[in-house]
This record gives sequence, structure tokens and C-alpha cells, in this order.
Amino acid sequence: MNQEIDTVALAAARVRQMPTSAIHEMTRLSKALDDVAFLSWAKPTSGLPSHIAQAAIQAIEEGKTGGYSEPAGLMALREHIAGKLREVNHIEATADEIIVTVGAIEGLAAAILALVDPGDEVLIPVPGYPTHLRLVEMASGRPVCVPTIEEEGFCLDMEKMRAAITPRTKAILYSDPNNPTGSVYSRDQLQALADLACEHNLMVITDEAYEHFTFDGCVHHSIASFPGMRERVISAFTFTKTYAMTGWRVGYVQASAAWMASIKKAHIPLAICAPVVAQYAALKALTSSQECVAEFREHYRAARDLMCERLDGLSEVFSYHKPQGSYLMFPRIRLEGGADSLSFAKNLLQQTRVSTTPGVAFGMESHLRMSFCVPENMIQKAFDRMEAYFKA
Repeated sequence: MNQEIDTVALAAARVRQMPTSAIHEMTRLSKALDDVAFLSWAKPTSGLPSHIAQAAIQAIEEGKTGGYSEPAGLMALREHIAGKLREVNHIEATADEIIVTVGAIEGLAAAILALVDPGDEVLIPVPGYPTHLRLVEMASGRPVCVPTIEEEGFCLDMEKMRAAITPRTKAILYSDPNNPTGSVYSRDQLQALADLACEHNLMVITDEAYEHFTFDGCVHHSIASFPGMRERVISAFTFTKTYAMTGWRVGYVQASAAWMASIKKAHIPLAICAPVVAQYAALKALTSSQECVAEFREHYRAARDLMCERLDGLSEVFSYHKPQGSYLMFPRIRLEGGADSLSFAKNLLQQTRVSTTPGVAFGMESHLRMSFCVPENMIQKAFDRMEAYFKA
């Protein structure tokens, strides 16, 4: 006899209790409408550089992509990643300390599973990337959100970080440059974080997806390069943002050899290996001219300046901190009594056909995330519509 399955009762509690993603809800609503001006998607629209695509085609034609690579990834790719880490990030890494992953997210998942036991706490500065919280929850850990200082450009609040530490605290997890604020942590802030981690014997897990996109002389620092931190940091990077390779799903994690063994144990059942064709594309991206990255950076800087200029024209509705990095910003909604950001974003979408992401998705109400990795005419269209609506 067939019985109807109670999927709610059978679903794992750790998944059942997760909130519905406000990001995906806005995507769903946006796709139901025509002629939407998208400021919500944090994915580059610059287009994949042709030499990267050609390398993938060549690898396919040469029969290199029909099988698995070793779980850690192609040795040639890992060797070049190690060279990049030494030269660009000042992290003394070897190929054996690197695993090529299915984007940065799978690498972070493997790292967290290798580190976090049920009930362990992970400190996460907020606003922050919501997937980081979900990854900790999937490992049956407890994400502890620690507010940053908005008035100082969303910098780390070290007093609150220290106060949040308990005997169950295992690690600190953050993105830098930050998603969603576009803030970049200074060397002094990161040194204070490093000192705190050493004092309390904590690990540090970093998401450095936007490492190459900083502006106005601001410098991104990898905390794994700081004295005394090499054994205490697991660093995640991705080709997604740097080379506009969103759909290729290839990134990497770096940690000391002692941590690599555990991370690989978690990586193999999650993915076996990163897509081989994507690894060959990534190898070409890394070993070719980096002119495309410089071009992307200049495009994002110009788009950021345009978005800030247009936000200035709506100062009665929004206030903001100018992003120092990434291709994202997080303006505050200036409405009396605060704002329910999800309702505000939904109403904005329905009334103006402008898609944004509500701040509640990132742990802070009364804000919207706006992406400036879009064509400049998209930014103009979106703000023309918002100006017409708010100034009517």
C-alpha cells in the first residue's frame, strides 16, 4: 500500500530550520517579470575572456577531460596556484597544501566540515555572506554573528568579537573584500584579529573571492601571510570573480599540510574532484596575461563611481559608504521608523522593475545590496526608474 510521505517530518532538522533564502526569493520574483533592471546578482557580466574558453575547447579536443583528476586537482594547476599565492598573497604555499575545489564554496564547506564538530561556534562578522552561516549550520555548528561598525565603513568591532568568544568557539570566518558591503579590512584590523585568534587558540577561515578588486589605493591582505598565522588559517579563493568564470565552478583552498589531510577527507565525498575541463580553463587563466583582470577592475571602479553618483541623487532615500573593494555596495534605506528590507525590495521590484537584494539576507535590516558588476546602462536604467518613483 502506498503511503503519502511526510517530507517535513523526515527532513533533517538542521536543514528544516534554515530560513528561506531572501536572495533566491528575489531572484524568483524578478524572473516572473519582464524588463527588469538587475542590481541583485553578484555575478560578473563582463564575459569570459576568449583565451580561457579556447583552452577549455582545446583540452576537450585533446581528450584530456574525459576522466577525473586526482582529488586535489591537476598538479600543474596547483603548482601555478602556489606560485600565485607566494607572489600575490605572500603566503608561503606549496602544491601539496592546495586543493582545487568546486568553486570557493565547496572548499569552504570541506574546510568547515574538517574543523567544526556539532555545537562548535564560529564567529562571523555581519553584514556577511549568508552561505557562510548555512555552511556552519550544515556541519551542525553554531554561527555567531558579530556586528561590524557601520559608521566606520563596516570595520571589525574587536571588542564585540572578543566578547563573543566562549569555550565552544572554534573559528572565525569572514570574507575580505566583504560581501555585501564592499569593505576591505585594513592590515591593523586583521592583525588585531590574528592576535585574538592566537590568544584564544582559534582557527581563521577566509573567503577571499574578491581579492583582486580593490580601489583608490586600498590593499587587500591575506591573513595567512601574517607572522605566526600560517598554521592557523584556511584560505579560500576562486576563479569565479577574478576571471568572470561564474559557471565553471572552480576555486581552491590553501592550508598547512596538517590541515590538508582532513580537508581532503571532506572534499572527496563532496566532489571527488573539481570539473576537469574547468581546471584546464583555470590553468590558462592563471598562466596567461592578467590584462583582463585589470580591465575588469577598471570597469568595476567606473561602475562603482557611477552608482555612487546616482545614489547621491537619491540622498533622501539612501545613505551609503563608498565601497573599497568587490563589486557590491550596501546602502542604508533612509525611511522613518526603519525599513523591512525584504518588503522594501519586493515593493521596489513591483513598482519600478528594479531588482535588489534585501539586507536581511546578510544579517542587517534597513539596507539593500546593490551590485555594480553590471553594464553601466543597466545602472542608469535602474536609477532612472527609482528616481522617477521616489521623486514622483
